[in-house]
Amino acid sequence: MTPIPQSDEKKLLVGKINGFFGIKGWVKIFSYTEPRKNILSYEPWYIINNGNYEILEITDGREQSKTIVAHIKGIDNRDLSINLIGQDLYINQDQLPKLDDGKHYWYELVGFKVINQNQTNLGVVDYLVDTGSNNVIVTKGEKEHWIPYIEPFLLSIDKDNKEILVDWDEDF
Repeated sequence: MTPIPQSDEKKLLVGKINGFFGIKGWVKIFSYTEPRKNILSYEPWYIINNGNYEILEITDGREQSKTIVAHIKGIDNRDLSINLIGQDLYINQDQLPKLDDGKHYWYELVGFKVINQNQTNLGVVDYLVDTGSNNVIVTKGEKEHWIPYIEPFLLSIDKDNKEILVDWDEDF
């Protein structure tokens, strides 16, 4: 379980180019979206090139076995696609659908203070992870806490004060 790197105020990290596919410039994509093929529904993608965001125009994409593959406009051979391996892929945050009240995207919770019912500070949300059985909030503070992101452990999220109240012992 690798934590997902964080994004900035306007862009959201959604994946990474992790290989090339074939000889016509297609690339393999490791998607952070759920389900992973959702990355193909967001356009355009951006990469960081020399400290600035650069648009990647996707001309085609699909699930290929257990991975996602895509063709990027202007990348028409393996030599060009190799140069993109390792690039993080971003979208504009405003491309995401609006959620109902009380629902949150994971990236929105990063940096929130996490306290338990005794008002003990358990740190701040560093990242969230899907363990397979349930989602987990990982906090950083005096020590790291892995708190299940499910009821009955998650009591409330106060978006205005950037605070999450949990039913969790500080010694866990």
